[in-house]
Amino acid sequence: QLQASGGGLVQPGGSLSVFCAASGGTFSWYGMGWFRQAPGKEREFVAAISRGGGTTYYADSVKDRFTIFRDNAKNTVYLQMNILTPEDTAVYYCAAEVSGSTRYAMLTASDKYSYWGQGTEVTVSS
Repeated sequence: QLQASGGGLVQPGGSLSVFCAASGGTFSWYGMGWFRQAPGKEREFVAAISRGGGTTYYADSVKDRFTIFRDNAKNTVYLQMNILTPEDTAVYYCAAEVSGSTRYAMLTASDKYSYWGQGTEVTVSS
């Protein structure tokens, strides 16, 4: 089970951190990803991290602004978001990929993920 939290309202240019706590499985075996879905748009990849944390991937739109990291001792994955813009407004979902792969194709495609959290809403507005 995945529980995403930390969303809220933030002004443009601000920062926000969302996190996802896992329970009921072996968190350290899973690659973890963040996806988002804006109103009227399809869900899109944001960032992913391999099970050991040594490999990360980012969408071009968030590269150099967002950072994904994980604490396997706490069964939690985080997404630190900086320099937020209104275009970052969306519901953010965390997901778990169970194969343990570090490949880009496996960690960036939503259909490769087996478990999903319920989402946390991020609104960037003045």
